[in-house]
Amino acid sequence: MEGELGSSGQSLGPKLLHRFAPLLGLMLFAGALWVLHHQLKAYHFHQIMQTLRDLPGYQLLAALGLTFLSYLIMTGYDLLALRYVKHALPYGNVSMASFISYAFSNNMGFGMIAGGSVRYRLYSAWGLSALEITKVVAFCSVTLWLGFFTLGGLVFLFEPIVLPTALHLPFTSVHSLGRIFLGLVAAFLLWTLIIKRPLRIRGWEFSLPSPGLLSAQITLACIDWALAGAVLYALLAHVTGLTFLGFLGIYLLAQTAGLISQVPGGLGIFETVVLLLLDLPASEALGVLLAYRGIYYLLPLCAAALLLGLQEALQRKEKIQKVARLFTQWSSGLVPPVLSFTVFVGGAILLFSGATPAVGERLGRLMHFLPLPVLELSHFLASLAGMGLILLARGLQRRLDAAYLLSVLFLGFGIVFSLLKGFDFEEAAVLALMLVALFPSRHHFYRKASLLDRPFSPGWIAAIVLVLVCSVWLGMFSYKHVQYSADLWWQFTFSGGAPRFLRSMVGVMALALLFSVARLLRAAPPKPRLPGQADLEKVSFVVHQSRHTYAHLSLLGDKMFLFSENGNAFIMYGVEGRSWVTMGDPVGPEEEWPDLVWRFRELCDRYDDWPVFYEIGHEHLHLYLELGLAVLKLGEEAVVPLDKFSLEGSGRKGVRHTYRKMEKEGCVFEMVPAEGVPVILSELKRVSEAWLKEKNTREKGFSLGFFDPDYLKRLPSGIVRKDGNIVAFANIWPGGSHEELSIDLMRYASEAPHGVMEFLFICLMLWGKQEGYHSFNLGMAPLSGLEDHGLAPLWNRLGAFVFRHGEHFYNFQGLRQYKEKFDPEWRPKYMASPGGLSVPRILANIASLISGGMKGVIAK
Repeated sequence: MEGELGSSGQSLGPKLLHRFAPLLGLMLFAGALWVLHHQLKAYHFHQIMQTLRDLPGYQLLAALGLTFLSYLIMTGYDLLALRYVKHALPYGNVSMASFISYAFSNNMGFGMIAGGSVRYRLYSAWGLSALEITKVVAFCSVTLWLGFFTLGGLVFLFEPIVLPTALHLPFTSVHSLGRIFLGLVAAFLLWTLIIKRPLRIRGWEFSLPSPGLLSAQITLACIDWALAGAVLYALLAHVTGLTFLGFLGIYLLAQTAGLISQVPGGLGIFETVVLLLLDLPASEALGVLLAYRGIYYLLPLCAAALLLGLQEALQRKEKIQKVARLFTQWSSGLVPPVLSFTVFVGGAILLFSGATPAVGERLGRLMHFLPLPVLELSHFLASLAGMGLILLARGLQRRLDAAYLLSVLFLGFGIVFSLLKGFDFEEAAVLALMLVALFPSRHHFYRKASLLDRPFSPGWIAAIVLVLVCSVWLGMFSYKHVQYSADLWWQFTFSGGAPRFLRSMVGVMALALLFSVARLLRAAPPKPRLPGQADLEKVSFVVHQSRHTYAHLSLLGDKMFLFSENGNAFIMYGVEGRSWVTMGDPVGPEEEWPDLVWRFRELCDRYDDWPVFYEIGHEHLHLYLELGLAVLKLGEEAVVPLDKFSLEGSGRKGVRHTYRKMEKEGCVFEMVPAEGVPVILSELKRVSEAWLKEKNTREKGFSLGFFDPDYLKRLPSGIVRKDGNIVAFANIWPGGSHEELSIDLMRYASEAPHGVMEFLFICLMLWGKQEGYHSFNLGMAPLSGLEDHGLAPLWNRLGAFVFRHGEHFYNFQGLRQYKEKFDPEWRPKYMASPGGLSVPRILANIASLISGGMKGVIAK
């Protein structure tokens, strides 16, 4: 087993790349912070805040109005995209999908797929296929960049910006950049007008938009970019000598830098570029930028989060609109990550507030009725609550009930402490909105697990460090006029903002350190091991209660187990390379499956390996989609309804002929109970060895049974005798509550008459019908049922091709045709795993796992 786990180190390069990406974003943010510090070293924090407070009301109203128009225009992206895929939807549905996706993607950056996931969940509920949704997302992205290149090209060409030498760029004017941008747009236009061939990407075909649709794209996107820039320009209206066209070039350059950095929302990067290019006092510009960040980014984010919370509160009412009912279908997958991000932002707000001075006028009012110890303690505890929320956000993403309860508690504390430490009613109002969004969503957080056992990915660690660094920098900048002294730590006055900042940051760092040490000192995750006899006995009890017959594969002893908390359910899995592969869905009560699949995902995360759910059914695909996994269809399994099965009728002529022919040749069927199997075990072994020799093959495993005496003794067997000798056998999988009946090993001797296995199948079905079983599972036909349409995903088209032309390697079509004679119902089987370029390696690992190594894959 250790050798298997050690093999995961073979992909060290991708692992290092995966870990380095968040570090790169953190380095870019640190660089932007250093530039901001250099630009603002001559200014005090109160000057920036005063600029923010001095903004005229009409400018704020203008910015709010333009923000509304900007998000309204964005809905046109989706309207045009749906027109492109020829799938009309009501405007109310489209506007909801557009607003929520853009509100979260604008704040989270390209490193997170919030916008795409919102569209996928909403549009799939409204009848769009996966391909259509992919086209919608791609269309919106292309539209966005067409508008940027067009508008940017025109602005850079006719109002070129002179770049400061401090940027150390190879060019000082964007005039040539404007020509390049317009050239790219012109090239795309010519391509659509002249070539007109669809674009093919990895087997996906994208038709080019018509000239009318393309012109609408460019016009709409240009208006969108102009409106977004106009929001910030409206806040800078008091600055003289700054034309809108000149400002728009600065805005587009700053947005580009933020998008390229992949820092969430371009935080810090966008502000740095604007400060470097605007010719006005840095304190004045930064105050306006803070207002812009709040109006254009945070306000829509809070509104989108509140929309989710209100939906959760409304979904239990009987009379709700159709949109709300559809919204419920995907909210279970979207709500936890959205609320996780919202709570993380709430924690950051508390930390940033604790690092900056309170408003003097409000402190003066508090002095008259609030004791100083209460203010000091509230400031300290508010910062600790903020750090707690940041740490709890990961638990919310993992659906932990403890994380939910503590988040509600900390948000409540944060509201109270915000008012007591400086009467920050704006901050309290934002936290209250977050609490309103979180409070009705209790049922989404069902997992009872330790907070300390939850792994933090490199991206999460980088985000936490980013907030902490930003908080420390804000405090150092805010109080840089205060000369440091050891006495500051012990100064307690209403005006002592600097001492309060120092004490709160020490508390925050201590909490973060304590949490990190607790995680480091936690028990190391046990290395997976093959089960012992006690494990098999524990599993056997659950298996015999399960209505799914594949559960009996756990009795082979070649798989490891992950049990639920009470031991009533388990996942069986094997490890090969970086792939941790489960065999089927979990086994046991279905209400325990959600927590179990999450625990398995986290177990894989600890080893930085891939969770793979192999041969799962369609009924619970949502569980695996919630883990962020991609789903591939593997084929279809044949299930015969036994209440409809008989040997009568013209449709059963072939089956009836085989049955009577075998009877005439002296074949006799016999069902042997488990306790009778040891008596015939030597005869079964003779038949098995003869079958393997004749087929020139070796035993398989994992998803297929193999001849093992201990395994066979646990289950009944169906045998066929001829002249008193056993000539064929199959061990039987009886499902719980007589729901399903199936078989595993199917072996026959060389002297068995032709058709003996079909005879065995017929006898088992007749026996199962007599015993009251509902269905007989004939097993899966690999790669059957995959679409071969030109627009189907590459995997489906490749699988369909192999199904048609791969008879030299495996009898794909013959196997399906053989099972078709029993008139089965075909049920799809899937694999859920990480997608992209990892899929071929995962499939190779599964093949190796089943065949006992790559030698078994290559050999027959």
